[in-house]
Amino acid sequence: MASVPTLSDLQMKHDPAGRGYHVVYREHEVNHCPGCGRTQWLIGRMSAECAFCATALPLAEASMRHHNGPIVIQHRNRLHETAYAA
Repeated sequence: MASVPTLSDLQMKHDPAGRGYHVVYREHEVNHCPGCGRTQWLIGRMSAECAFCATALPLAEASMRHHNGPIVIQHRNRLHETAYAA
């Protein structure tokens, strides 16, 4: 029979100090790769990838942004397009 988690168990799950070490790429700091120890990175929008061993880390700045879903951009010139068959 499974036990019901207590409030302190749930709070510990969302507490960064209780969660443990969380590796992220931090902008404006020297970031050593946890895979090979080197410091050359390919930076994307959401993650950084080690240029030598391809270890990927999430960007610390990207993880602070909260999105509810994908962002959809519609261009004005595409709203009124009509396809005509020949």
